[in-house]
Amino acid sequence: MKAEFTYAGMLRLAVAIIAVSMGVYHMWAIAFGAPEAIPYRGTHLLFALTLTFLIYRRTAGPDRPPSLLDYGLLLLGAAPVLYLFVNYNYIVERIFYVDDLYPSDIIMGVLLTAVIIEATRRVIGWALPLTALIFLAYGLLVARLEPMRLLDQLYMTTEGIFGIPLAVSASYVLIFVLFGSFMERTGTGQLFMDFAMGLTGHTAGGPGKVSVFSSSLFGTISGSAVANVMVDGPISIPLMKRTGFRPAFAAGVEAVASTGGQIMPPIMGAAAFVMAEFMGVSYLQVTIWAVIPALLYYVACFSAVHFEAKRAGIHGVPRAELPRLGTVMRERGHLFIPILTILVVLYSGYSAPMAALLGTLACFPVAALRASTRHYVRVGNVIEAMIDGAKNTLGVALACACAGIIIAVITISGLGIVFTQFVVGLAQNTLILALVLTMAAGIVLGMGMPTTPAYIIMTALLVPAIIKLGVAAPAAHMFAFYFAILSAITPPVALAVYAAAGLAKADIWRSGLSAVKIGAAAFIVPFMFVYEPAILMLDPALYGKTKDLVTADLTRILWASGTATAGCVLLAAGLQGYLLAACSLWQRALLVVAALCLIDPGLWTDIAGATLTVLVGVTQLVARRRLTEMAPRPGE
Repeated sequence: MKAEFTYAGMLRLAVAIIAVSMGVYHMWAIAFGAPEAIPYRGTHLLFALTLTFLIYRRTAGPDRPPSLLDYGLLLLGAAPVLYLFVNYNYIVERIFYVDDLYPSDIIMGVLLTAVIIEATRRVIGWALPLTALIFLAYGLLVARLEPMRLLDQLYMTTEGIFGIPLAVSASYVLIFVLFGSFMERTGTGQLFMDFAMGLTGHTAGGPGKVSVFSSSLFGTISGSAVANVMVDGPISIPLMKRTGFRPAFAAGVEAVASTGGQIMPPIMGAAAFVMAEFMGVSYLQVTIWAVIPALLYYVACFSAVHFEAKRAGIHGVPRAELPRLGTVMRERGHLFIPILTILVVLYSGYSAPMAALLGTLACFPVAALRASTRHYVRVGNVIEAMIDGAKNTLGVALACACAGIIIAVITISGLGIVFTQFVVGLAQNTLILALVLTMAAGIVLGMGMPTTPAYIIMTALLVPAIIKLGVAAPAAHMFAFYFAILSAITPPVALAVYAAAGLAKADIWRSGLSAVKIGAAAFIVPFMFVYEPAILMLDPALYGKTKDLVTADLTRILWASGTATAGCVLLAAGLQGYLLAACSLWQRALLVVAALCLIDPGLWTDIAGATLTVLVGVTQLVARRRLTEMAPRPGE
């Protein structure tokens, strides 16, 4: 980076120094041990607030310097955090809810709450800050909480702003986001695209399958659906349109494929780390639960592309125009090593942050191994990767801090218990109704806010209700997690669809409907693992009988996964209108029914689904044979 001795240049330098310092601080904490909760989480929040008010300014535009208001808010946000640091002994020695707050405690608590709401609004919009304000109003005006007690919970404990969500952002999110930035800066995004092109580009609808495959790979280093779209979309969407896919369908494919990155192990979205903390399990355990559902998601998406391509007669890209898979792996295959490093370290029993740290540190040395990638190894590129990682963390960090406000109100007011009783009463002890209510809440919450705070709110309000109705805790949390994510492809507010439709120059509503159609199976997968926990590799027979969650036997896992996979494929076939040949209306209806039968666990439903599938397949084969016999032969 070249220093510019102007106000704008010095400001950019200051942002760069703070961003790099943020990355280095967290890497040091992972390597040598993090400080105690409030100092560590407070420092993370202090970095996030400082960068936010320097980057997300009141006056828009890259050339507009921060205003006095921006600098004032920065100082007002920093003061309460520094106050906790300076008075740390007093903070840890006082008795919460018993000792009265000093006037300075009250002022600092109110200031920090207000500044966090404003900072969150600047980074991710109004939805989450308004939600936080509504919960605060509920706590003070409806639940009649004592203001001092609420402020104590918000600011002076680790049950509010400095609670689990912010701890997850500090401990997990930044280092994984940093890993993604390092991978991008060493050319791994292009490797994923070329690898997918070489593998599937020549098949029917190849560019669409490339989008699905590359997005699933890129999702392992990026937890943002919109970021995945913006990396893969500029290459895959024009290629899909060029080979014959409708613009709206191309946008839908890219949006669905990119959204799935958040549920794709080994590196899932930020909410997966929050889930691990809430449940008191390792992140590795969460990835094990997520493997089969993630594969089902992408099987359904891949199948939708294949059947649409077959129905529309869309062929693949000529092999001559595609990168050769052998050449890609020989020249750049070594860039997969950092991902393998994370997997090896995780399975060796080390923590997820340590695995991510070692994977991050491996990126540039690995890139230096071959001449084809050695040009990425520059000091400037490393610094830019650090800056990108810090900037990309801001949305999650502030969302987690703001979500802490909501969690504080829910906890201290007992709203979670009241809401659980309300949902259970409304559902009349009917699990399916409670699940549908949870699904609707997840989609609505996710429309206006990132996945992480949407999941956190669902965990506090809705997950206890479905657990009370007999659902295993992992299945309940994964259910909420999925539907918080799927809002990205659910109109009317579908951020991944907006981004993909813009790249495809397609109508937003048509793109949204295409995305829902392509991702239809994804809306069913969460119900599948609630009713058949073997899809999460868990044995439902032991729920309630042992504290440990026991892995189901292999036969049950394979059978459940196999029938669910067949169901996802058939659902895609029915919705796209093609199986072995183009489907009539009644064949499409039977395929959808067969899919639902196979998705529902049970021997008789599996037999019914298989019978309907055979019926449709046989009628299509007979019709195809008749057409072949009726076709004129050469020379006739």
